[in-house]
Amino acid sequence: MSCFGYRASVVDQDGLTEEQLVRNGPIPVYKQISDWIAGQIASGQLVPGDPVPSEAELAERYNIARSTARRVAEDLRDQDLVYTRQGQGTFVGRPDSPHKRRKLTKYQRIAEALIERILSGKIQPGRPTPSEKLLMQEFGVAKATARQAVDLLETEGWTHTVPQRGTYVREPSAWPRSPEGDTNHKPDAPEPAEEKTS
Repeated sequence: MSCFGYRASVVDQDGLTEEQLVRNGPIPVYKQISDWIAGQIASGQLVPGDPVPSEAELAERYNIARSTARRVAEDLRDQDLVYTRQGQGTFVGRPDSPHKRRKLTKYQRIAEALIERILSGKIQPGRPTPSEKLLMQEFGVAKATARQAVDLLETEGWTHTVPQRGTYVREPSAWPRSPEGDTNHKPDAPEPAEEKTS
């Protein structure tokens, strides 16, 4: 797939990786990343209201400077594909666009299954989560998809990774919480409706 004029398979279903970026090519790195995100929007993988990675997430994931990561969001805003809300992040669509709920991606479904195992006690705090290889076998997915699931759990605060050792479940006190104090165990879960009081 060379739809953006650089190395084939830069846009793939398992996500753009740092290794796929052409650092000294004719297309700037920020443009390669913004083109990939634009492709996700065009294909419906990202829909209005979905968050796009923050500058910090982009900088860490792709080993780029924050200024380069900032240009990704600027490029997407210039194309009217995303908008930014101060203190909340950058989202797909226009500020006035209706926010559609999207179905979970493969990696989100895997993360959800692992969260359910954590909450049910099948995977105890301090114990390792299944390896990427085991997740690939169990769910029939590519390594990149398994890695995204593992990364999502860590990003949300369910797990932590020890280099050269693996990924482990955090203690319950570190798990993500909703504003009401309940464990927020659904990736991209809709917010609960407000109760009316008389």
